[in-house]
Amino acid sequence: MTAPSDPSASPDETGPSDRRETPAPAAPTGPAHRLGRPGRPLGPIAADCSSAHRAWLEPVRDAYRRSGQTMSQLGTQLHMAKSKISELMSGRMYPRWEVLYPLAVELRIPYSPLFRLWAQAAVKTHNKSRAWVDDSVAGVAVTTRPAAPPLDYKAFRKLTHDGYRDYASVFLADDCCDPALDDTYDQLWLRWTHALSSPDARRYAWQVLRTTVMALTPHIDGRPEFSHAAFDTVALQAATDQDAALEQLHETLGLYKAMSRLPDHQLDVIVLRRLRAMPTETVSDLLGAPLATVRSDERHATRFLETALTAPPDLEGNQP
Repeated sequence: MTAPSDPSASPDETGPSDRRETPAPAAPTGPAHRLGRPGRPLGPIAADCSSAHRAWLEPVRDAYRRSGQTMSQLGTQLHMAKSKISELMSGRMYPRWEVLYPLAVELRIPYSPLFRLWAQAAVKTHNKSRAWVDDSVAGVAVTTRPAAPPLDYKAFRKLTHDGYRDYASVFLADDCCDPALDDTYDQLWLRWTHALSSPDARRYAWQVLRTTVMALTPHIDGRPEFSHAAFDTVALQAATDQDAALEQLHETLGLYKAMSRLPDHQLDVIVLRRLRAMPTETVSDLLGAPLATVRSDERHATRFLETALTAPPDLEGNQP
């Protein structure tokens, strides 16, 4: 199944957002913004909206805020009931592609990544069938010309792909890593204008990656569970004696359990520095964090892990 092409593309355009989108400031919020724009502000996303649904819905909401339009104006442009747009924007209903696509065109949202994220969420979290997906696409006029991402986005993807995959592979099984990265980069394409206007596009992108990976990572008591990665450590692979291998596995499982208790930013630094042996400069570039911050996070994390691994277990045999 492939995404329908953009009917608005001309021979001189490669997609609805290529040359028309320019970096814009992040959507303003707060009382001043609400007073300066007619109509009611967007309400919150429904609490039961899945992470896969939010992956495309949040960029659509961002694009709506940047557009400066009201629900009424948007409804008039699209010949769509204001209440229907409101339901879509809140995540209370899952739209058919024939409903979402005109909205994407009006808000100048790149349709290719939007389609992939929408189709995936429809099947995985909303129990829609492939037939439902295909049927909702059938009513949309298409051409054969694909949309192309911005050149700077393509360069960013090429530069970060290996590092992102190294990180994802610590938490996810091999067959889940590439889909997670595809979802991450699709979300980034949708939010690229917003990313470029943020204080640091690298830091913005990392948070998109982290959110995507953690949504797919099992959690126990709110902590990420990635003990499966312990079986793939260099030390364990190097152990030739069975008893030594079992002892090394026990120690490694204890280390990973302790690591799961680190603050997010410290966990990311330790994963990249210790489990993936990345140079500090590479970690700094990947996270969009100053070198001093990376070094400080590593020091604090190392101190915590040393304390956690040497402290005596509690009455139930657990490390503190």
